[in-house]
Amino acid sequence: MGSLFEWITDWIKEGLIDAITGQYTSIFNSVNNQVADVANQVGQTPQGWNGGVFSMIQNLSETVVIPIAGMILTFVLVYELIQMILEKNNMHEFDTFNIFKWIFKTFVATYLLTNCFTIVMAVFDVAQNVVSQSAGVINGNLDVQAALSDLKTQLEAMGMWELIGLWLETNIINLCMWVLSIVIFVIVYGRMIEIYLTVSLAPIPFSTMANREWGQMGTGYLRSLFALGFQGFLILICVAIYAVLVQSIPSSGDVHGAIWGTAGYTVLLAFALFKTGSLSKSIFNAR
Repeated sequence: MGSLFEWITDWIKEGLIDAITGQYTSIFNSVNNQVADVANQVGQTPQGWNGGVFSMIQNLSETVVIPIAGMILTFVLVYELIQMILEKNNMHEFDTFNIFKWIFKTFVATYLLTNCFTIVMAVFDVAQNVVSQSAGVINGNLDVQAALSDLKTQLEAMGMWELIGLWLETNIINLCMWVLSIVIFVIVYGRMIEIYLTVSLAPIPFSTMANREWGQMGTGYLRSLFALGFQGFLILICVAIYAVLVQSIPSSGDVHGAIWGTAGYTVLLAFALFKTGSLSKSIFNAR
């Protein structure tokens, strides 16, 4: 009778060990996938991330937004001319050089408006180049086999009830990792959607740059572009820090601490990614 009970216990323990090992493998693979996916996504330019969406946004901007921007530009230039004429005692002291200055402003404003997409993409190309050059700092792939090398030995030394508790822990952590991966997905992909929305209205702020008063809209827009572009760099730094932190987890020798530490660092990563947007805007003084 005793041998039968021991056989059943060993059979249950063997099943639990296999299940726990599988959960550990899933958790550590999830870490590797998150690091690789985030690093890959933030290194993409708007046209490289999804060419179809970018073409649609560009087409909408050129056919719908640019005509509106053209009207705004006309208003701004006329307003600038009226101000220039009335500036010197109602034309009593009018300087003809101001006309040439206004013509030059008109040329520059028209050039900026007609090439706004090129300028916007140049901003993101610069940011993407910075991210690409910095991608080498990430060396955070967990060696799953090394992490699990002595796991089975530790699990075999545990009792059945402790294994059941650990199995429940790994299931909870695996579920949490899945939820956190969705959160990270939303943050990273949401940034790209925000970039597309911002780019779609590019002609309007560019049409205001010819005037000192209205030009604040254009300069603020450029700041927001740089903030969005270099947010990818901040995201990459967060992922690099996360990758370094999780590398030390498998070697800790604590089975319980390894999974909870991984989950904790992933929560920290999600929180840090949330903060990158506001941090980047504060650095570039963008709204």
